[in-house]
Amino acid sequence: MAGKSPYITREGHEALRREEAGLWKKRRRVVKILAAAAAEGDRSENAEYQYRKKQLREMDRRIRYLQKRLPELKVVDQAPGNPDKVFFGAWVTLETPQGEEITYRIVGADEFRPAENWISVDSPMAKALLGKSPDEEVRVQTPTGVKQLFVLEISHTDPER
Repeated sequence: MAGKSPYITREGHEALRREEAGLWKKRRRVVKILAAAAAEGDRSENAEYQYRKKQLREMDRRIRYLQKRLPELKVVDQAPGNPDKVFFGAWVTLETPQGEEITYRIVGADEFRPAENWISVDSPMAKALLGKSPDEEVRVQTPTGVKQLFVLEISHTDPER
């Protein structure tokens, strides 16, 4: 967890709490199945037993992580003092030099979703965007080289609502 910001959106925090509760429920079922598989005899050749042991280890690892991480998180659910600047939780619409538009949301390290363009506040892109205003140019170092982008719009509420 070193290097991860402690910030998270309200929605992200609630999702992690739901995940933890769901894992505990699922864990109880897996323990019952595991006990039944263990009762069948030779565990070294019992595929169900081996699979359930592995599944239980993975669930326990995630539960331990969530139990440690959740108390460290700081929920950010207030609008920033200056809505014309990029802050945590913002949706930022950018324009590429080719004229393409892309919208990113800056979220906590525990809730980023690349498929939805939700980027971690710890990412190089988010760090380059923080504090910027509309009509500003942003230069960000990416694995493929330096990208130049133009800030078109900033929203601190979901633009699709």
